[in-house]
Amino acid sequence: MLNFDFYSPARLLFGKDTEKQIGELLKPHAHKVLLHYGGGSIKKSGLYDTVTASLKKSGVAYVELGGVVPNPRLSLVHEGIALCKKENVDLILAVGGGSAIDSAKAIAMGVYYPGDVWEIYEDGKEIEKALPVATILTIPAAGSEASGDTVVTNEEKQLKYGYGSPRLRPLLSVMNPELFFTLPKNQIANGVADMMSHVFERYFTNTTHTDLTDGLCETVLKTIMKNAPAVLDDPKNYDAWCEVGFGGTVAHNGLVGMGRAQDWACHGMEHELSAIYDVAHGAGLAVLTPAWMQYVYKDNVNMFVQFATNVMGVEGSFRDPDAIVQEGIARLRGFFRRMGLPATLKELGIDGSKLELMAKKATGAEFGDESAIGGLKPLLWQDVLAIYKLAQ
Repeated sequence: MLNFDFYSPARLLFGKDTEKQIGELLKPHAHKVLLHYGGGSIKKSGLYDTVTASLKKSGVAYVELGGVVPNPRLSLVHEGIALCKKENVDLILAVGGGSAIDSAKAIAMGVYYPGDVWEIYEDGKEIEKALPVATILTIPAAGSEASGDTVVTNEEKQLKYGYGSPRLRPLLSVMNPELFFTLPKNQIANGVADMMSHVFERYFTNTTHTDLTDGLCETVLKTIMKNAPAVLDDPKNYDAWCEVGFGGTVAHNGLVGMGRAQDWACHGMEHELSAIYDVAHGAGLAVLTPAWMQYVYKDNVNMFVQFATNVMGVEGSFRDPDAIVQEGIARLRGFFRRMGLPATLKELGIDGSKLELMAKKATGAEFGDESAIGGLKPLLWQDVLAIYKLAQ
Protein backbone atom coordinates (compact mmCIF):
# COMPACT_ATOMS: atom_id res chain seq x y z
CA MET A 1 0.00 0.00 0.00
CA LEU A 2 1.21 3.50 -0.89
CA ASN A 3 1.35 6.53 1.37
CA PHE A 4 -1.75 8.72 1.13
CA ASP A 5 -3.37 11.87 2.48
CA PHE A 6 -7.16 11.60 2.61
CA TYR A 7 -9.13 14.76 3.32
CA SER A 8 -12.84 14.89 2.53
CA PRO A 9 -14.55 17.81 4.26
CA ALA A 10 -17.68 17.84 2.08
CA ARG A 11 -20.79 17.62 4.29
CA LEU A 12 -23.46 15.29 2.89
CA LEU A 13 -27.11 15.69 3.90
CA PHE A 14 -28.95 12.60 2.76
CA GLY A 15 -32.63 11.72 2.69
CA LYS A 16 -36.17 12.89 2.10
CA ASP A 17 -36.92 16.64 2.06
CA THR A 18 -33.31 17.62 2.76
CA GLU A 19 -33.39 20.09 -0.15
CA LYS A 20 -35.89 22.20 1.82
CA GLN A 21 -33.15 23.03 4.33
CA ILE A 22 -30.82 24.67 1.81
CA GLY A 23 -31.50 28.25 2.88
CA GLU A 24 -30.70 27.69 6.55
CA LEU A 25 -27.70 25.58 5.59
CA LEU A 26 -26.19 28.32 3.45
CA LYS A 27 -27.07 31.31 5.61
CA PRO A 28 -23.96 31.02 7.84
CA HIS A 29 -21.75 30.90 4.75
CA ALA A 30 -23.15 33.37 2.24
CA HIS A 31 -25.01 36.64 1.80
CA LYS A 32 -25.51 36.21 -1.94
CA VAL A 33 -25.27 33.01 -3.99
CA LEU A 34 -25.20 32.14 -7.67
CA LEU A 35 -27.94 29.61 -8.37
CA HIS A 36 -26.51 27.53 -11.20
CA TYR A 37 -28.53 24.90 -13.04
CA GLY A 38 -29.24 23.26 -16.39
CA GLY A 39 -31.96 23.41 -19.00
CA GLY A 40 -34.98 24.10 -16.85
CA SER A 41 -36.06 20.67 -15.59
CA ILE A 42 -35.75 21.93 -12.02
CA LYS A 43 -38.48 24.46 -12.82
CA LYS A 44 -40.81 21.85 -14.29
CA SER A 45 -40.33 19.58 -11.28
CA GLY A 46 -40.93 22.33 -8.73
CA LEU A 47 -37.44 22.04 -7.26
CA TYR A 48 -36.57 25.57 -8.38
CA ASP A 49 -39.49 26.99 -6.39
CA THR A 50 -38.53 24.93 -3.34
CA VAL A 51 -34.93 26.12 -3.44
CA THR A 52 -35.66 29.79 -4.06
CA ALA A 53 -38.36 29.84 -1.37
CA SER A 54 -35.88 28.35 1.12
CA LEU A 55 -33.24 30.93 0.20
CA LYS A 56 -35.69 33.81 0.54
CA LYS A 57 -37.01 32.54 3.87
CA SER A 58 -33.48 32.45 5.25
CA GLY A 59 -32.58 35.87 3.88
CA VAL A 60 -30.01 34.61 1.40
CA ALA A 61 -29.96 36.72 -1.77
CA TYR A 62 -29.34 35.06 -5.10
CA VAL A 63 -28.73 35.62 -8.78
CA GLU A 64 -29.12 32.79 -11.26
CA LEU A 65 -27.50 31.33 -14.32
CA GLY A 66 -29.09 28.40 -16.12
CA GLY A 67 -28.19 26.75 -19.38
CA VAL A 68 -25.69 24.08 -18.29
CA VAL A 69 -25.61 21.20 -20.78
CA PRO A 70 -23.94 17.77 -20.63
CA ASN A 71 -20.20 18.13 -21.21
CA PRO A 72 -20.43 21.66 -19.70
CA ARG A 73 -19.21 24.46 -21.90
CA LEU A 74 -16.40 26.92 -21.25
CA SER A 75 -18.44 29.77 -22.72
CA LEU A 76 -21.05 29.48 -19.95
CA VAL A 77 -18.28 29.29 -17.36
CA HIS A 78 -16.97 32.63 -18.65
CA GLU A 79 -20.46 34.07 -18.33
CA GLY A 80 -20.76 32.81 -14.77
CA ILE A 81 -17.41 34.26 -13.74
CA ALA A 82 -18.41 37.68 -15.02
CA LEU A 83 -21.77 37.48 -13.24
CA CYS A 84 -20.21 36.49 -9.91
CA LYS A 85 -17.77 39.39 -10.07
CA LYS A 86 -20.49 41.88 -11.01
CA GLU A 87 -22.90 40.73 -8.28
CA ASN A 88 -20.29 40.11 -5.54
CA VAL A 89 -21.40 36.52 -5.13
CA ASP A 90 -19.77 34.69 -2.23
CA LEU A 91 -20.99 31.11 -2.86
CA ILE A 92 -22.20 29.07 -5.82
CA LEU A 93 -25.16 26.70 -5.41
CA ALA A 94 -25.27 24.09 -8.17
CA VAL A 95 -28.63 22.37 -8.57
CA GLY A 96 -28.37 19.46 -11.00
CA GLY A 97 -26.01 16.67 -11.89
CA GLY A 98 -22.29 16.48 -12.48
CA SER A 99 -22.34 18.94 -15.36
CA ALA A 100 -23.90 21.72 -13.27
CA ILE A 101 -21.54 20.99 -10.39
CA ASP A 102 -18.44 20.85 -12.61
CA SER A 103 -19.45 24.12 -14.25
CA ALA A 104 -19.96 25.69 -10.81
CA LYS A 105 -16.48 24.60 -9.72
CA ALA A 106 -14.96 26.10 -12.85
CA ILE A 107 -16.71 29.39 -12.14
CA ALA A 108 -15.65 29.21 -8.49
CA MET A 109 -11.95 29.05 -9.28
CA GLY A 110 -12.20 31.41 -12.25
CA VAL A 111 -13.50 34.28 -10.12
CA TYR A 112 -10.11 34.64 -8.41
CA TYR A 113 -7.89 33.72 -11.35
CA PRO A 114 -6.40 36.75 -13.15
CA GLY A 115 -6.29 35.09 -16.57
CA ASP A 116 -8.61 32.81 -18.56
CA VAL A 117 -9.83 29.94 -16.40
CA TRP A 118 -9.12 27.56 -19.31
CA GLU A 119 -5.41 28.02 -18.59
CA ILE A 120 -5.91 26.20 -15.30
CA TYR A 121 -7.31 23.17 -17.12
CA GLU A 122 -4.77 23.35 -19.93
CA ASP A 123 -1.66 23.84 -17.81
CA GLY A 124 -2.70 22.18 -14.55
CA LYS A 125 -1.93 25.34 -12.60
CA GLU A 126 -2.40 25.09 -8.86
CA ILE A 127 -5.17 27.35 -7.60
CA GLU A 128 -4.82 29.28 -4.37
CA LYS A 129 -8.46 30.23 -3.84
CA ALA A 130 -11.98 29.45 -5.02
CA LEU A 131 -15.49 30.44 -4.06
CA PRO A 132 -17.22 27.82 -1.91
CA VAL A 133 -19.61 25.52 -3.78
CA ALA A 134 -22.73 23.81 -2.47
CA THR A 135 -24.85 21.31 -4.39
CA ILE A 136 -28.31 19.80 -4.59
CA LEU A 137 -27.93 16.62 -6.59
CA THR A 138 -30.59 15.67 -9.15
CA ILE A 139 -28.60 13.11 -11.18
CA PRO A 140 -26.35 10.60 -9.39
CA ALA A 141 -23.45 9.79 -11.67
CA ALA A 142 -20.38 11.99 -11.65
CA GLY A 143 -19.72 11.99 -7.90
CA SER A 144 -18.84 15.67 -8.23
CA GLU A 145 -20.96 16.42 -5.16
CA ALA A 146 -18.14 15.12 -2.93
CA SER A 147 -15.01 15.34 -5.09
CA GLY A 148 -12.49 18.05 -5.82
CA ASP A 149 -12.66 17.38 -9.56
CA THR A 150 -14.19 19.29 -12.44
CA VAL A 151 -14.35 18.65 -16.19
CA VAL A 152 -15.17 21.30 -18.80
CA THR A 153 -15.38 21.31 -22.60
CA ASN A 154 -13.77 24.04 -24.67
CA GLU A 155 -16.23 23.93 -27.55
CA GLU A 156 -14.11 26.13 -29.84
CA LYS A 157 -11.01 23.92 -29.56
CA GLN A 158 -12.99 20.65 -29.24
CA LEU A 159 -11.08 19.79 -26.08
CA LYS A 160 -12.43 18.32 -22.85
CA TYR A 161 -10.10 18.61 -19.88
CA GLY A 162 -10.35 17.79 -16.20
CA TYR A 163 -8.81 19.47 -13.19
CA GLY A 164 -8.67 18.63 -9.50
CA SER A 165 -7.95 20.52 -6.30
CA PRO A 166 -8.91 20.03 -2.64
CA ARG A 167 -10.16 23.62 -2.75
CA LEU A 168 -12.94 22.52 -5.12
CA ARG A 169 -14.56 19.98 -2.81
CA PRO A 170 -18.09 21.23 -2.12
CA LEU A 171 -18.76 22.83 1.23
CA LEU A 172 -21.93 20.77 1.50
CA SER A 173 -24.11 18.62 -0.71
CA VAL A 174 -27.76 17.64 -0.43
CA MET A 175 -28.96 14.28 -1.74
CA ASN A 176 -32.65 13.40 -1.66
CA PRO A 177 -33.11 10.21 -3.73
CA GLU A 178 -36.71 11.27 -4.43
CA LEU A 179 -35.28 13.90 -6.78
CA PHE A 180 -34.05 11.07 -9.03
CA PHE A 181 -37.53 9.62 -9.64
CA THR A 182 -38.17 11.48 -12.91
CA LEU A 183 -34.86 10.68 -14.59
CA PRO A 184 -35.12 9.17 -18.09
CA LYS A 185 -33.84 5.61 -18.44
CA ASN A 186 -30.89 6.63 -20.60
CA GLN A 187 -29.68 9.09 -17.95
CA ILE A 188 -30.01 6.40 -15.29
CA ALA A 189 -27.94 3.99 -17.38
CA ASN A 190 -25.31 6.58 -18.30
CA GLY A 191 -24.97 7.59 -14.66
CA VAL A 192 -24.47 4.01 -13.53
CA ALA A 193 -21.72 3.46 -16.11
CA ASP A 194 -20.00 6.66 -15.00
CA MET A 195 -19.98 5.81 -11.29
CA MET A 196 -18.80 2.26 -12.01
CA SER A 197 -15.96 3.66 -14.11
CA HIS A 198 -14.89 5.87 -11.20
CA VAL A 199 -14.34 2.69 -9.23
CA PHE A 200 -12.69 0.82 -12.11
CA GLU A 201 -10.16 3.63 -12.60
CA ARG A 202 -9.03 3.11 -9.02
CA TYR A 203 -9.56 -0.63 -8.66
CA PHE A 204 -7.38 -1.86 -11.52
CA THR A 205 -3.89 -1.27 -10.18
CA ASN A 206 -0.46 -2.82 -9.95
CA THR A 207 -0.17 -1.78 -6.29
CA THR A 208 -0.24 -4.74 -3.92
CA HIS A 209 -1.36 -5.17 -0.29
CA THR A 210 -4.54 -3.15 -0.81
CA ASP A 211 -7.02 -5.58 0.72
CA LEU A 212 -9.18 -2.92 2.35
CA THR A 213 -9.60 -0.69 -0.68
CA ASP A 214 -9.97 -3.76 -2.92
CA GLY A 215 -12.89 -4.79 -0.76
CA LEU A 216 -14.38 -1.30 -0.74
CA CYS A 217 -14.18 -1.10 -4.53
CA GLU A 218 -15.77 -4.52 -4.96
CA THR A 219 -18.60 -3.77 -2.53
CA VAL A 220 -19.42 -0.45 -4.19
CA LEU A 221 -19.49 -2.10 -7.62
CA LYS A 222 -21.66 -4.99 -6.48
CA THR A 223 -24.05 -2.65 -4.65
CA ILE A 224 -24.50 -0.48 -7.72
CA MET A 225 -24.92 -3.47 -10.04
CA LYS A 226 -27.46 -5.09 -7.70
CA ASN A 227 -29.65 -1.99 -7.39
CA ALA A 228 -29.26 -0.29 -10.78
CA PRO A 229 -31.60 -2.67 -12.64
CA ALA A 230 -34.20 -2.08 -9.92
CA VAL A 231 -34.24 1.69 -10.46
CA LEU A 232 -34.22 1.18 -14.21
CA ASP A 233 -37.32 -1.00 -13.94
CA ASP A 234 -38.97 1.22 -11.30
CA PRO A 235 -37.55 4.76 -11.22
CA LYS A 236 -39.53 5.47 -8.03
CA ASN A 237 -37.85 2.71 -6.02
CA TYR A 238 -36.57 4.88 -3.17
CA ASP A 239 -34.57 2.19 -1.37
CA ALA A 240 -32.72 1.13 -4.52
CA TRP A 241 -32.00 4.77 -5.36
CA CYS A 242 -30.50 5.24 -1.90
CA GLU A 243 -28.01 2.48 -2.64
CA VAL A 244 -27.18 3.72 -6.14
CA GLY A 245 -27.00 7.40 -5.20
CA PHE A 246 -24.78 6.92 -2.17
CA GLY A 247 -22.72 4.41 -4.15
CA GLY A 248 -22.01 7.11 -6.74
CA THR A 249 -20.76 9.45 -4.02
CA VAL A 250 -18.46 6.88 -2.42
CA ALA A 251 -17.19 5.88 -5.87
CA HIS A 252 -15.66 9.31 -6.41
CA ASN A 253 -15.00 10.96 -3.05
CA GLY A 254 -11.48 9.50 -3.09
CA LEU A 255 -11.85 6.86 -0.40
CA VAL A 256 -11.75 3.76 -2.63
CA GLY A 257 -8.54 4.93 -4.30
CA MET A 258 -6.44 5.48 -1.20
CA GLY A 259 -3.06 3.76 -1.03
CA ARG A 260 -3.05 2.55 -4.63
CA ALA A 261 -1.78 3.77 -7.99
CA GLN A 262 -4.74 4.65 -10.21
CA ASP A 263 -5.36 4.31 -13.93
CA TRP A 264 -7.78 6.82 -15.57
CA ALA A 265 -7.00 5.79 -19.15
CA CYS A 266 -10.66 5.13 -19.98
CA HIS A 267 -11.66 8.60 -18.84
CA GLY A 268 -8.88 10.13 -20.91
CA MET A 269 -9.96 8.19 -23.99
CA GLU A 270 -13.63 8.96 -23.47
CA HIS A 271 -13.06 12.69 -23.11
CA GLU A 272 -11.99 12.71 -26.76
CA LEU A 273 -15.31 11.13 -27.78
CA SER A 274 -17.25 13.74 -25.82
CA ALA A 275 -15.13 16.65 -27.04
CA ILE A 276 -15.60 15.86 -30.73
CA TYR A 277 -18.89 13.96 -30.89
CA ASP A 278 -20.60 15.32 -27.73
CA VAL A 279 -21.64 11.82 -26.64
CA ALA A 280 -22.89 11.12 -23.13
CA HIS A 281 -19.89 10.46 -20.89
CA GLY A 282 -21.31 7.30 -19.31
CA ALA A 283 -22.30 5.84 -22.67
CA GLY A 284 -18.79 6.38 -23.99
CA LEU A 285 -17.29 4.72 -20.92
CA ALA A 286 -19.59 1.71 -21.31
CA VAL A 287 -18.22 1.19 -24.81
CA LEU A 288 -14.55 1.78 -24.03
CA THR A 289 -14.15 0.00 -20.67
CA PRO A 290 -14.60 -3.60 -21.90
CA ALA A 291 -12.35 -2.87 -24.89
CA TRP A 292 -9.70 -1.44 -22.55
CA MET A 293 -9.96 -4.52 -20.34
CA GLN A 294 -9.51 -6.78 -23.35
CA TYR A 295 -6.39 -4.86 -24.42
CA VAL A 296 -4.59 -4.56 -21.07
CA TYR A 297 -5.57 -7.55 -18.92
CA LYS A 298 -2.52 -9.69 -19.68
CA ASP A 299 -0.32 -7.04 -18.05
CA ASN A 300 -1.88 -7.98 -14.70
CA VAL A 301 -4.02 -11.02 -15.25
CA ASN A 302 -4.40 -11.69 -11.50
CA MET A 303 -6.13 -8.36 -10.98
CA PHE A 304 -8.66 -9.17 -13.68
CA VAL A 305 -9.22 -12.69 -12.36
CA GLN A 306 -9.97 -11.11 -8.97
CA PHE A 307 -12.49 -8.77 -10.62
CA ALA A 308 -14.14 -11.60 -12.54
CA THR A 309 -14.53 -13.79 -9.47
CA ASN A 310 -15.20 -11.26 -6.70
CA VAL A 311 -17.38 -8.79 -8.63
CA MET A 312 -18.85 -10.64 -11.61
CA GLY A 313 -19.27 -13.98 -9.83
CA VAL A 314 -17.33 -16.05 -12.35
CA GLU A 315 -16.42 -19.59 -11.32
CA GLY A 316 -13.78 -21.66 -13.07
CA SER A 317 -10.38 -23.23 -12.88
CA PHE A 318 -7.57 -20.92 -11.84
CA ARG A 319 -5.41 -23.02 -14.15
CA ASP A 320 -7.17 -21.19 -16.99
CA PRO A 321 -7.12 -17.54 -15.89
CA ASP A 322 -7.75 -16.26 -19.42
CA ALA A 323 -11.10 -18.04 -19.54
CA ILE A 324 -12.11 -16.52 -16.20
CA VAL A 325 -11.15 -13.03 -17.36
CA GLN A 326 -12.98 -13.39 -20.68
CA GLU A 327 -16.14 -14.49 -18.89
CA GLY A 328 -15.84 -11.53 -16.52
CA ILE A 329 -15.57 -9.08 -19.41
CA ALA A 330 -18.49 -10.76 -21.16
CA ARG A 331 -20.64 -10.47 -18.04
CA LEU A 332 -19.77 -6.79 -17.70
CA ARG A 333 -20.81 -6.23 -21.31
CA GLY A 334 -24.01 -8.13 -20.54
CA PHE A 335 -24.74 -5.89 -17.56
CA PHE A 336 -24.26 -2.77 -19.66
CA ARG A 337 -26.59 -4.26 -22.28
CA ARG A 338 -29.16 -4.98 -19.55
CA MET A 339 -29.00 -1.28 -18.68
CA GLY A 340 -29.64 -0.34 -22.32
CA LEU A 341 -26.15 1.05 -22.91
CA PRO A 342 -24.33 0.96 -26.26
CA ALA A 343 -21.63 -1.64 -26.88
CA THR A 344 -19.78 -0.15 -29.85
CA LEU A 345 -18.56 3.18 -31.16
CA LYS A 346 -20.83 2.65 -34.15
CA GLU A 347 -23.83 2.64 -31.83
CA LEU A 348 -22.64 6.03 -30.56
CA GLY A 349 -22.61 7.35 -34.12
CA ILE A 350 -18.82 7.37 -34.32
CA ASP A 351 -17.13 6.10 -37.48
CA GLY A 352 -13.44 5.44 -38.01
CA SER A 353 -12.53 8.77 -39.57
CA LYS A 354 -11.18 10.48 -36.45
CA LEU A 355 -9.94 7.56 -34.37
CA GLU A 356 -6.26 8.35 -34.96
CA LEU A 357 -6.82 12.05 -34.25
CA MET A 358 -8.56 11.24 -30.97
CA ALA A 359 -5.83 8.78 -29.99
CA LYS A 360 -3.14 11.38 -30.59
CA LYS A 361 -5.08 14.05 -28.72
CA ALA A 362 -5.64 11.75 -25.75
CA THR A 363 -1.89 11.25 -25.28
CA GLY A 364 -0.74 14.69 -26.39
CA ALA A 365 0.98 13.38 -29.52
CA GLU A 366 -1.22 15.67 -31.64
CA PHE A 367 0.34 18.64 -29.87
CA GLY A 368 3.93 17.40 -30.04
CA ASP A 369 4.09 16.52 -26.36
CA GLU A 370 3.12 12.87 -25.98
CA SER A 371 2.75 11.34 -22.54
CA ALA A 372 1.44 7.86 -21.84
CA ILE A 373 -1.96 7.63 -20.17
CA GLY A 374 -3.02 4.92 -17.73
CA GLY A 375 -1.43 3.40 -14.67
CA LEU A 376 -1.92 -0.35 -14.99
CA LYS A 377 -0.59 -0.36 -18.56
CA PRO A 378 0.79 2.95 -19.87
CA LEU A 379 -0.74 3.67 -23.26
CA LEU A 380 0.77 5.64 -26.14
CA TRP A 381 -1.34 6.83 -29.04
CA GLN A 382 -0.94 3.58 -30.98
CA ASP A 383 -2.32 1.69 -27.96
CA VAL A 384 -5.26 4.06 -27.66
CA LEU A 385 -5.99 3.67 -31.35
CA ALA A 386 -5.97 -0.11 -30.95
CA ILE A 387 -8.52 0.16 -28.12
CA TYR A 388 -10.74 2.46 -30.18
CA LYS A 389 -10.63 -0.11 -32.97
CA LEU A 390 -11.53 -2.91 -30.53
CA ALA A 391 -14.52 -0.79 -29.50
CA GLN A 392 -15.80 -0.30 -33.07
